[in-house]
Amino acid sequence: MNAAARLGLFGLGLVAVFGVAAAASGAIAPEGIAAGWTTEEGTTMADHTQAPAHSPAPSTQSEHGGHDPSAQAGHLGGLALAEAGYALDAITAPTAVDESGVLSFRIVDAHGEPVVDYTPEHDKELHLIVVRTDGAEFRHVHPERDAQGRWSIDWSWTEAGSYRVFADFAASGAEGVTLSRTLDVAGEFRPVAPAPTRDAEIAGYEVRLSGDLVAGSASDLTVSVIRDGAPVTTLEPYLGAFGHLVALRQGDLGYAHVHPEGAAPHDGDAAGPDVSFTASVPTAGRYLLYFDFRVDGTVHSVPFVVDTTP
Repeated sequence: MNAAARLGLFGLGLVAVFGVAAAASGAIAPEGIAAGWTTEEGTTMADHTQAPAHSPAPSTQSEHGGHDPSAQAGHLGGLALAEAGYALDAITAPTAVDESGVLSFRIVDAHGEPVVDYTPEHDKELHLIVVRTDGAEFRHVHPERDAQGRWSIDWSWTEAGSYRVFADFAASGAEGVTLSRTLDVAGEFRPVAPAPTRDAEIAGYEVRLSGDLVAGSASDLTVSVIRDGAPVTTLEPYLGAFGHLVALRQGDLGYAHVHPEGAAPHDGDAAGPDVSFTASVPTAGRYLLYFDFRVDGTVHSVPFVVDTTP
């Protein structure tokens, strides 16, 4: 998932609650944010165009079949390369801008063995989120896994900088986790600073966010999609929902992968213009929210930047 408006914006949609010279370490994040967003099936703002074995904990399954971040109140994931008996192994990828290649990695267990048995969540075994550490260049894609447990996807970079690669998955018999590493991409780095915004445009769609985000309590949020001044009522299911969200806390890029309220839609269902969510974030501050939606078979990703209210 480079923005046609280097607006210091970026994208949202949520539900439950918040939840290269390649080198990786823990979470690092400059105070910047978003220039572009890309989804594997859709468009960017610019061109319309990642210990003992973990035993199951009490169920945190959401209505959409994935782990429910609300069951981990006050916790944001994606801040470690190892957690719950699993680790994100070394990542290989192109090392410079405009260099074509493959991004690949493995998830390994506590014994260093590759994980090959997964529980699909939101229609996929693994969700890969890649975002520059200033919040720009957002992508949400789904690599393919081989029989040896290695995930791979064709890859190239359009902008230099330091990137966080998030792997969001649930191994069979275990609760879902989100792990991350960082990759450095050679070239001139031009960081982008964010500014709060609740309005975004892409491919002729106007997307608006309403509602307040209150730290430490449930917050009702609504995303509305409009085109040519008229409400869009043809939102299609995408990854088991009518809208999809990745939320990152500015500063450390603490990660939450959340989804709209209600039962999962079926193929052929349609909805809109509003997608409603109940969100809960653990700390006050600024949150970078990326909302994916699909219309006429094309996925679009838009950004919002939201500060919590007292």
